[in-house]
Amino acid sequence: MRFANEDPELLALVHRYVTPGRRYLKLGGPLSRMTEPERAKFTRELGEAAGDITPSELGILLEGTWRERKTAAWLIAVARRTEFRARLGEMLLASEVCFAGSAYCVTFATFATPADADLLAAYLDRYLRRPDLYYDQPAAMGALLHLDARLRTDRAARFLTADGLWHQWIDGPPHKKHHSTPDDYRESISRFCVVADESAEHLLARNRVVHAARARP
Repeated sequence: MRFANEDPELLALVHRYVTPGRRYLKLGGPLSRMTEPERAKFTRELGEAAGDITPSELGILLEGTWRERKTAAWLIAVARRTEFRARLGEMLLASEVCFAGSAYCVTFATFATPADADLLAAYLDRYLRRPDLYYDQPAAMGALLHLDARLRTDRAARFLTADGLWHQWIDGPPHKKHHSTPDDYRESISRFCVVADESAEHLLARNRVVHAARARP
């Protein structure tokens, strides 16, 4: 793991992509509390950042701590950089840092393919068997349910039976005081996907302007 305070290359990327406007803290729950003008500005700037950052720079951010990894995952989602799918899948399973895993789940939900559902199911198969660990099980379940709706599949059903792994995890020690329903988690992930889509529209619009300018004689 690389640390920005010890790594000038990473620190420069943090200043450019992670900390402007406290972006890394807003990628999540705070999105729902933004006013329309705030959200429009935020998604425009996120889309622009997703277009500016290079694959190499994303790779460096993914070697950082939770704030760099979380931000990188969102930028990957916005730009639909599916070449990072396998790496994010490995990082989700490893669960090395807090806060980043839910962003990986949002990324898989935006990619929206059976391969992404496979990664989420693999995570749930491993971590729903660990009631002692409260990691990113809710986000992964929400993302898998989101993909079931998008892909017209039923991958989450086996986890949600009365004696399935989801209820075993919820009911297992320690008590999960602040859990919600799987549908609530799905709705949350779906809202995040809308933000990623809005940001992607800004990226596409900017690209169209750039291409049009280059095409002029």
